[in-house]
Amino acid sequence: MLETWIDPAAIAIVLVGTLVATAMRCGLADSRTALGAVRGLFERSFHATRAKAELSLQIRTIADDGFVRAEVRRFGDKEFDSLSDLIISQRSIQSLHSEHLKFKEARLARAQTATRVLECAADLAPVFGLAGTLIALGQAQGPSSPDTGLVGAIAMAVVTTLYGLVAANFLFAPLASAITRKSRQEESDRDEVLEWLAHGIRQTGVRNVSPLPQREAA
Repeated sequence: MLETWIDPAAIAIVLVGTLVATAMRCGLADSRTALGAVRGLFERSFHATRAKAELSLQIRTIADDGFVRAEVRRFGDKEFDSLSDLIISQRSIQSLHSEHLKFKEARLARAQTATRVLECAADLAPVFGLAGTLIALGQAQGPSSPDTGLVGAIAMAVVTTLYGLVAANFLFAPLASAITRKSRQEESDRDEVLEWLAHGIRQTGVRNVSPLPQREAA
């Protein structure tokens, strides 16, 4: 029974065909971005509590030593390590938000690219399932063992169609949605940490901190 639904040829037609066609349609650079985003789903996510714990040491250093003598503390997060450098060198809360926006836009662009590539793959998978069906039915016209050939061709046709639907709806589309959800949650957490950091620096009482400009009244 299980052997009926496991067909290496059908897997090759649907999965390999879909991946190659997606790379050709979206480009290798965007495909690599999507692959990196998929790999990131299985890596440790940004943790707001841990980031606050690490950044609290930076705030304490600024409060104790001031900006001139304070040393930059890094904990391995590319964005917040850069922000720590920036707040020590420029002493500006506004510069934190500007730099954060650059990182945020880059992350969102990568997530959107990855989502677009995977959605493209989800669209193409059923097409290759249909292609596998046509290939299988075309092979049924061989002169030898027509009955067995026809039965085998129909079985492969059904399996390739199934593989295309499964790949689209249970692999590529869910991965695209997972990347979108993770990106949305990470940006929300990072925004929260940034506001917490800016507030903490303002509360240190250290002079020469340039605050955020006041918005003009409408």
